[in-house]
Amino acid sequence: MKRENVKDNFFGTEVHDPYRYLENPKDPLTKKFIVEENKKTESFIKGDLHRQLTDELKEIYNFGKTSLPTITESSYFFTVNPGLQNQGVLYKMDKDSGEKKEVLDPNGLEEDGTAALTNYSISPDERYMAYTISKSGSDWQTIYIKDLSTMEHTKENLKWCKFTNMAWHPDGSGFYYSRFRNPNTVEPGEESYHNKVYFHKVGTMQQDDELIFELPQQKELSFHPFITEDKRYLILYISEGTKRSNRVYIREINSEKFIKLLDKADASYMPVATIDDTIYVRTNLGAPKERLISINLQSPMRENWQEVIGELPTKVMNDVKLVDGKFVVSYMENAHHKLETFDLEGQKLEDISLPSIGSLAGVSCKAETPELFFAFTSFFTPTTIYRYNMKTGESSQFNPPELKFDPNEFETKQVFYPSKDGTKVPMFITYKKGIKLDGNNPTVLWGYGGFNISVTPSFAPQQILWLQKGGVHAVANLRGGGELGEDWHKAGMLDNKQNVFDDFISAGEYLIEKGYTSTSKLAISGRSNGGLLVGACMTQRPDLFGAVICGVPVLDMLRFHKFTVGRYWTGEYGNAEENEEHFKFMYKYSPLHNVKDDVEYPKTLILTAEVDDRVVPAHALKFAATLKHHYKGDNPILLRVEEKAGHGMGKPIYKVIEEQADTYTFLLKALGEEEVQEHTKEEVNNDDK
Repeated sequence: MKRENVKDNFFGTEVHDPYRYLENPKDPLTKKFIVEENKKTESFIKGDLHRQLTDELKEIYNFGKTSLPTITESSYFFTVNPGLQNQGVLYKMDKDSGEKKEVLDPNGLEEDGTAALTNYSISPDERYMAYTISKSGSDWQTIYIKDLSTMEHTKENLKWCKFTNMAWHPDGSGFYYSRFRNPNTVEPGEESYHNKVYFHKVGTMQQDDELIFELPQQKELSFHPFITEDKRYLILYISEGTKRSNRVYIREINSEKFIKLLDKADASYMPVATIDDTIYVRTNLGAPKERLISINLQSPMRENWQEVIGELPTKVMNDVKLVDGKFVVSYMENAHHKLETFDLEGQKLEDISLPSIGSLAGVSCKAETPELFFAFTSFFTPTTIYRYNMKTGESSQFNPPELKFDPNEFETKQVFYPSKDGTKVPMFITYKKGIKLDGNNPTVLWGYGGFNISVTPSFAPQQILWLQKGGVHAVANLRGGGELGEDWHKAGMLDNKQNVFDDFISAGEYLIEKGYTSTSKLAISGRSNGGLLVGACMTQRPDLFGAVICGVPVLDMLRFHKFTVGRYWTGEYGNAEENEEHFKFMYKYSPLHNVKDDVEYPKTLILTAEVDDRVVPAHALKFAATLKHHYKGDNPILLRVEEKAGHGMGKPIYKVIEEQADTYTFLLKALGEEEVQEHTKEEVNNDDK
């Protein structure tokens, strides 16, 4: 494969980048590389085993899926997928009669099911719905408006949006939203800068939208507008990339001037609710595990702030809602969730019982009513919606799924293993009851370890398939995540990132030491930042793993900030181009730059998608090309590039099943659980011709 003499100088260190042309998806060489690699991957994977796994996955995926309802004055709005539909259908249910009416079916928007409903918002009078559609998995979204009284769309649609919400004005005339500039009017690379807040009046065109707020001198900031439930205030949540610190501006709904309520960007601040002139805010300021404070808007100086619910030593405060005049608080303890209630003065009232050890996937409620919904999931429980009454304590399932397997066949245990530096790291290990600890169990070790994202027990149909076939599924709660609070997060970011890799490597060593598996039977898997995780671990300890699944990965740590929204992540990873100290530690672990000759790398499957505009495919392409150039052994190094798909958002069911069938076929073959078809090195690995 062609290598070019491209190199950069980082603070006196010369770094070669021979596959730079693979960053350009329109380059004929890039297109040729993708076609050839996809053919090799398909040749390795397709066959009787793949067909069998596809059928089995369809059976497991074929259960009802209901989203957490949005509660309005008289209705519930929620999506339902009865089983194998590509996209869920949005319904409206009358609170009193229980009558259900279809509102939007995104399945008909594109013939192949790749158009997804990614967000929606109902006007206060329930006449209109604003909603966003993403196509082919792109982060770019378009807002449409539907008149729910006629079920007809209005004439306008709003473009150039990413990650926006739609905050309706209390009078229902329109909504606040954020968007970027027309990509056709900016220089390449500037498309995701200069976010602005606009007000859109229903029935008018986008060019007539009123500019509400911008900070033109700080082009890297993003804005998220919210209307408080009491309809008194418009709040702007202001963030810079994925940094945990943010700002909060607020104004009365009919005012034109924002109060810079929290403007130091010195901590995380999440507005919870307003009552009269008081705003309640969840924050990690002075509290790595977070606390709830109150701020009087008439005298918002810091010396006047009041602590309502203090930080707890063993629990991380994840979320706070105001329901029926009480605070409902979601806590995380040892990487699983608990739900507790407090009065407005912060006194503990009672626990809300959850079905088992697992995770809350969201809480939906209104401040003045006693009803709330929560979504619960575990390793054996698909996301299930529960309706809870704050006054009676009664709980019931809302449109529950019907399982196609027996969860009593499996069990999960939580262990705490030592990392390289002695830090105790939690890990969940799930397997079929009666497992023998003889080192022969095919095992997938999964991790993420970044951006304060907590990896808690959750359901994935493909994991049930794996367990049914005698596999072990392990999830390590690595530093860099949020499982143990902000200190745990900081211990795995910037110059502490190596801790994350050490934690993951130690998890693999623990599983082998305790007899769950052995090197030849151990696979590691991760996506996005988790793709970076497995990429770094396979280059640092290739001897430890039998197989690697590297999904939509960040792998070029010297150039990631140059593509799409990569700049959002510099607060987490650093910037090797601008900061010499950052360059030193990033270059040391960057997977792309640590592939070596004469190393036996594990069997590897690298997955990416052509429309991924969050983590661009160039990371995966360059890493695959680099591995194939340096590695001269017989283990397959495979690349799978999916068409009409992105980072994962809104992927239709058939594409999800295709990807999982490919992945688990590879795993079973790679770990020796099925006779691997004969493929020579020339067929699978060799591109240097």
